[in-house]
Amino acid sequence: MALPNYSPEQFNGAILHWFDRHGRHDLPWQQHKTAYHTWISEIMLQQTQVATVIPYYQRFIAKFPDVETLAAAQIDEVLHLWTGLGYYARARNLHKAAVQVVEQYLGVFPQSVAELEALSGIGKSTAGAILSISSNKRAAILDGNVKRVLARFYAVEGWAGKSAIAQQLWQHAEYNTPYHRAGDYTQAMMDMGATLCTRSKPKCEICPILAGCSAKDQERVKEFPYSKPKKTIPVRQTLMLLIANSSNEMLLYQRPPSGLWGGLWSLPQIADLRDVQHELQLDIDVNSAIYLEPLRHTFSHFHLDISPVKIKLNQESLQIMEATATLWYNSDMPASVGLPAPVKKLLEQYS
Repeated sequence: MALPNYSPEQFNGAILHWFDRHGRHDLPWQQHKTAYHTWISEIMLQQTQVATVIPYYQRFIAKFPDVETLAAAQIDEVLHLWTGLGYYARARNLHKAAVQVVEQYLGVFPQSVAELEALSGIGKSTAGAILSISSNKRAAILDGNVKRVLARFYAVEGWAGKSAIAQQLWQHAEYNTPYHRAGDYTQAMMDMGATLCTRSKPKCEICPILAGCSAKDQERVKEFPYSKPKKTIPVRQTLMLLIANSSNEMLLYQRPPSGLWGGLWSLPQIADLRDVQHELQLDIDVNSAIYLEPLRHTFSHFHLDISPVKIKLNQESLQIMEATATLWYNSDMPASVGLPAPVKKLLEQYS
């Protein structure tokens, strides 16, 4: 039996009908559908689940209620509120884009996908989400959830990381995006992927577009979307030093503004403890070093095996890495600075 040939109106009509009854309507950012609130939520939701994002979003908006306050903030303030969300380039780009909106557009977000894409950290899908949700303009999106729905419905063969496959999915996304209720449709497609057409155990039996789903018809739902070809993730090692003064405050230094953990405050790292006095120019009793329980932190492209070492500083005066910003971190009165997740964990555990 041939599958019905869904028109865009049938496809988006079924999705919207489902959304009205079963979609999510009470998320914090849905209460203020402005370009600013939509943008903040969409950036936070990249690589991060809704339940994790909600408290971060609420704290962020309480601190930076509009694009002007965000643009005027120090990057340390932004990174501090981002601590624990990961993928910190998102936070740095968020701050840069806020400055761009204020300086280039007088605080008013542009109203075209192309102009939004020109802002730091905003891609085509995020631009489409901002426009459709905040202004109800017809603009397609293609985040991970939408890719999954479309890849299954049309049985798209191939990994979406390849440009030809991505182009196919974009064509499907743009074909089905309605001219009316564009914002609701955007949210509906994200909700479909997040709550119904999930990666594992999809609820196919209650799917509103089940009758036209090619993957279900072929009994190949679990095969779509294709996974990224696997490759071995390399492992790197580092010593991370918890250097304590007489008040048990820990020495932190600020990492360069770009690159890994860019702009965040971290514990000093070194390859070999024997080089610590020479490299850090500190009077340290290496014999008193205490090796603590190692931990692994996984990035998208490598594992970092961290060996924490606690060391007592012999001197009270600080002359270290003259070109680098440093501070003494007091866990009882923590500084409002951005910390990488493993550094935050170590400070909480050992300071």
